[in-house]
Amino acid sequence: MRRILLIALTLSAAPMVVVAQPVEPNCADPQTQAEMTACAGMDYEAADAELNALWPDLIAEAQSRDADMGDFFTDRGLSTTEETLRRAQRAWIAYRDAECEYCSYDALGGTMQPMIGSQCRADLTRARIKTLRSVLDRTEGDLGARE
Repeated sequence: MRRILLIALTLSAAPMVVVAQPVEPNCADPQTQAEMTACAGMDYEAADAELNALWPDLIAEAQSRDADMGDFFTDRGLSTTEETLRRAQRAWIAYRDAECEYCSYDALGGTMQPMIGSQCRADLTRARIKTLRSVLDRTEGDLGARE
């Protein structure tokens, strides 16, 4: 009995370790800079996921155009539609990241800097989605006219 009591006292005197569970930010009404930054990051992640979901359709459309053109590109030493799309997207990503880094410099070193960068990336990504969707909509209209 004494042994059990000694073990119980030892365990009760040991420091308790409490692990905090991450709290989901309230993006409908963020109250702190940490919440605003987290919500801006989540907004960008959602926009980026939407852009990534659109990408397979864009590649398929570019490949379809390339197939329709046969040897046109190689005969003339030109990049294919797919190669040009990929190059344009890489350039756009570089632009987006540089532009948003520049925009966030208004708050350089402050707690708002990451939020401003994420908001900028989300806004530019949504604009890019709109542009790329209009390309797909145009080509789908063209395909319907050819049939």
